Amino acid sequence: MNQKDLKRYKKMLEDSKTSLLESAKKTLVEESNFDTDDLPDEIDLASSEYAQSMVFRLRDREKFLLQKIEKALARIEDGTFGICERCEEDISPKRLEARPVTTLCIRCKEEQEKKEKSYG
Repeated sequence: MNQKDLKRYKKMLEDSKTSLLESAKKTLVEESNFDTDDLPDEIDLASSEYAQSMVFRLRDREKFLLQKIEKALARIEDGTFGICERCEEDISPKRLEARPVTTLCIRCKEEQEKKEKSYG
């Protein structure tokens, strides 16, 4: 992979990271203002707690994505970005465009998904 492509993927990853961190900061500020005394009844409270729970689950997923972004940035630095961890073939540029944090080529990913389905 050439340096121009690596810089483009690095920028994509860094932009995603920045966006996720800004979103997390916004959520932190919004959720810290949550006061259960402002809700008039139990139904409103339950609904609000459910919504808050969903937000925190989304943040957990984003935290996992942030970890993947960090690992992808490290792979750019150590020269292994764009190489499948399983078969060591190059990952197609289309796949990297769609999912720059990927570590598997499309063939290996499909094999992995088939195995996961067979285990139920």
